[in-house]
Order: sequence, then structure tokens, then C-alpha cells
Amino acid sequence: MKKALALLLCLGLFCALFAGCGGGAAEAKEDVIYIGVFEPASGDNGAGGKQETLGIQYANSVQPTVEVGGKEYKVELKIVDNESADDKAPSAAAELVGAGCSVVLGSYGSSVARAGGPTFEAANIPVIGVTCTNPAVTEGNKYYFRICFLDPFQGTVLANYAAGELGVTKAYCLNKLGDDYSGGLVNYFIEAFEAAGGEVVHEEFPDGNMDFTSYVAKAKAEGCEVFFSPVSTEAAQLIIDQAVAQGVDFPLLAGDTWDSNVILQAAAGKDVDITVTTFYPEGAKPEFDNGFKTWLKGNATYLANNGGDDTVAAVSAMGYDAYFVALEAIKNAGTPDSAKVMEAMWGTTFEGVSGPIAFDAVNGDAVRTTAYVKHANTADGTWEALPPVTVE
Repeated sequence: MKKALALLLCLGLFCALFAGCGGGAAEAKEDVIYIGVFEPASGDNGAGGKQETLGIQYANSVQPTVEVGGKEYKVELKIVDNESADDKAPSAAAELVGAGCSVVLGSYGSSVARAGGPTFEAANIPVIGVTCTNPAVTEGNKYYFRICFLDPFQGTVLANYAAGELGVTKAYCLNKLGDDYSGGLVNYFIEAFEAAGGEVVHEEFPDGNMDFTSYVAKAKAEGCEVFFSPVSTEAAQLIIDQAVAQGVDFPLLAGDTWDSNVILQAAAGKDVDITVTTFYPEGAKPEFDNGFKTWLKGNATYLANNGGDDTVAAVSAMGYDAYFVALEAIKNAGTPDSAKVMEAMWGTTFEGVSGPIAFDAVNGDAVRTTAYVKHANTADGTWEALPPVTVE
């Protein structure tokens, strides 16, 4: 009798628990919109991925709800680490698919973005690339959009800067073997630099390489006048160390991946000349900058993920903009349904802190004509904004 009573009590408790959990889950599902964050928090691009994610998280703190079709929804971020690895990207993407995301943001790193793209496409979930600049990210995948400029544009800007502003005629170019971003950007730079009459020495380093001694030495021995290497911040720090150790007198030139306080910290107090192109210069939108800095300093984890200080990275500004573009697309769709959001993406526009954002009708790429140029002040550890470059 006691056993039977105990069994009935257990069954009653289980049913009550099940009913309570089921009701709560249904209610949350109805009132919550999930936005996926497909970014690296580890691996070669972990530092940049964390800063891009910070911009998205800050935007979510600024506007954590959205009204869609006359109904108020809470917006929750589902964040996964794609580990900067192409072979990990599909499983990370599948996790966001399983979470029921209406739209996904990311990834920092063109190669991993490409690797995850087919998973989102198969699930009818649109993705907004934040700073993945290689053209192949969106080509052939109608579900992948992006808000940043592309590498053919950035490569031309950098080559013109080297030939025009720096006045050099021989450049050394170094990229990571098999990496879509650095390999693509180097190739676009070479094409534009040679078209301007310049000469190029080009090398590639294998995955896992941690010694750049011979590459810097080769650039010196060949009489190169500029060293162009748009690689990860992890590799960039080692290149900077070797440039200083070997006493090079040529400037280091890179793309948006070097626009990081990690680079400023690596170059601090050293005799090295660094110039980069990027998406946003700190100081352009003081209200955004001040709000982001205050938010960062209010959370030790956020500050650590930003490299330990409150420098505003361009990728953070872009992450912020991408979040609001996603909200605009959801509102335009009139529903959180991902397939409808994808349809609405094509006509979605937004005035972001990084500038006006709209998508072309061919690949869903951003219509961008301006790149910002920054020079590292190694004495005080800040970026100095140079005149922006516009190419129509």
C-alpha cells in the first residue's frame, strides 16, 4: 500500500512538473525571437570574434525587445563558438538551426563563414555577415548577406595607398595558405599594385606556423619597401615582433583584421610603422563610443573579451549595426519566420553608426564605397585616423 501511494505521489509530481515546464516553454517560444551569433571565441580569430560579438551584445542591451506585427517580443541571443575552424563551422551552424533562430549574425573570418553557409541555406535561415569580406561568402548562397565592404575594394584601396601615399614600387605580400580572407585580399592587392606599375614578392605560410623570422628576412633581403600581410591578430603580433627584432625600416600594411587593440598593445613603445584599412574609426559617433565604453567597463568579462581596455574596435561597431539590421528585417517581414525574414532582407536598409547600409540585388552584398584608414601611434597606444578613401 505504501509503495503504491509513493508511486502515485511521484507520478503526480512528475505530471505537475511536466505541465509547468511545458507551459513555460510554450510561452517563451511564443514571446521570444532568437538571433544567432555565429562567431569564433577561440582559435586564430578568437580575439576578433569576441570583439564582434561584444558589439552584438551591446546592441541587444540597448534594444532587448522588438515589436513585430503589433506584438512585443523579447530578443535573445544564441551564441556559439565556431572555433575559427572550417571543420567545426557546420556543427556550430547546426546548433543555431536547432535553436530556432530567425536570423544569424557572423562570422568574423570569411573561410569559416563560407563553411557554415550551406547549413543555414539548407535550413532557410538568413545570415548577415558582419565583417567577412571575401566575395565567395555570398556568391551562390542567396541566404548569406553582408554589411561590410568586399576585398576587391579593400585590396584596391590598400594598393593605391602603398603606391600613392607611401610612394613605394616594391611590396612584400604574405598570407596564410588556404585562408580565404588573407589569400583573397593579398591577391586583390597584388592585382591593383602591379596595375599601378609596382613589383611584388609573394609568399604563403602554412597553418600552425608560429615563426615569421624567415619571411621578414626575405622581405628585407629582396629590398621590399612595404610589408603587406592581412592575417589574424595572433600571427600579426609575431610579425610585429620580428619586424622590430630585425630593425626593418619599411612600414607594415594590413586590412581590417589588424584594426584591433591587440595590435596596438603588441606595437606599444616599439619602433614600427603600422597602417590599416577598416570599417569604422573610433570618434566618428561619440554617443555610440561612450555608451559602448561605459557598458564594457561595467562587466569584467566584457572588458577582458575586448582585450582588457575600452578601445572601440571597428568590428564591434559593425556587430552593433548588424543586430539592428536584423531587427529591421524582422520588422519588415512582419513575422519571426526565418524564410519570410530572408525575403525581407533584400529591401532592408538601415542608417548605422558605420554608415548607411543597403544590399545589392545580385548577391546581397553591402553597397559600400568608403574605407577608413588608421595609423598606429605606438607612443600612446592609440589609432590616428587618416583621411578616409572613397571609391565609387
